[in-house]
Amino acid sequence: MKMKEFLSSLSTLAASADRVVLDGDSKLVFLSDLHLGDGSPGDDGRRNAPLLEAALGSWYEPSGFELVLNGDVEELHKFTLGSIMEAHRGLYELFDRFAARGALRKIVGNHDLGLLAEKGYPYRLEHAVRYEWKGRPILAYHGHQASRFFVDYNYLSDFVVRWLANPLRIKNAEFPLTSKRRFKTERRVYRASRRLGLVSVIGHTHRPLFESLTKYDRLRHILEDLLRRYTMAEADERAELSRTIDDCAAEFSRVSSTRRGADVGRSLYAESDALLPCLFNSGCATGRHGATALEIAAGRIALVHWTRAGTERPYIAAEASGFEDVPGTPYRRWVLAEEPLDYVFARLELLGRRKERSEAETAGAEEGA
Repeated sequence: MKMKEFLSSLSTLAASADRVVLDGDSKLVFLSDLHLGDGSPGDDGRRNAPLLEAALGSWYEPSGFELVLNGDVEELHKFTLGSIMEAHRGLYELFDRFAARGALRKIVGNHDLGLLAEKGYPYRLEHAVRYEWKGRPILAYHGHQASRFFVDYNYLSDFVVRWLANPLRIKNAEFPLTSKRRFKTERRVYRASRRLGLVSVIGHTHRPLFESLTKYDRLRHILEDLLRRYTMAEADERAELSRTIDDCAAEFSRVSSTRRGADVGRSLYAESDALLPCLFNSGCATGRHGATALEIAAGRIALVHWTRAGTERPYIAAEASGFEDVPGTPYRRWVLAEEPLDYVFARLELLGRRKERSEAETAGAEEGA
């Protein structure tokens, strides 16, 4: 898919989506890529289902959040809808509770696109939802729309997973994580969002992104901050900081080794030095060490990580601004990053305007040459 095609498609998606006006009292949680199956070993959603039930039932629903399920909730490439709903009754009962008070949005992805053909599915299905903060757009959609393969040939993906990957016990969640398509998708979404002046909230690639920053970038900034703190710390603080730096450096090395720096850093998306905060990704709920989500509450947007208390990776404590234990459960909510929406849009508008001026000046200079 060419950039011009996706730009037109995204513009149409934004124009046709339901519009929801946000205010300071609005509370949203975005979850994507649950990949719920039939409860068998091939069910990628089985591992974190209890965690999700605790997060939704003991945290988000009692606190009055709206739940936005942003695609690939059901793994219809491998399982029937009936077997999925039977295996995950607890989650569907929670979805019902959100729906009963009008606080559930169900957006389809490429793995649950077949829901559109299901008769009697209990929830309204959408391709996107357009939220507006003080007139400025936040478009929630799954993200597969940026790939011609998943838009035009979803049936082929279905065939590969159902008849090849499933019998060979290859987890479906491994495909987007190891494929170069995720980088192309993120780059395309970033550039189209920048040009349209909107914030995109997606899933699909299974990689949490905050303000367009990858985990590689966030860890790099955290390491720089820790090293500055270390040089100014008292002797009794340095031992603890040193251990934290070791943990972060180990994780940074692991992330860096998966791809060359040019592939995992911001150069993947940026067309200039000014990286704009127009791309957010809720990650996935199938992680080995927990699940990630995006939240909007009190006029702020946050990337959070849910884990079983005591099992989180060591670098999380350095990356997070804090955590809260969920009473009555063994689970913990970490806040990895958080910013006011006003700040996000101010950066998007002011840096975007600077980018436009720079492009115009370059074009003018080339015409005069």
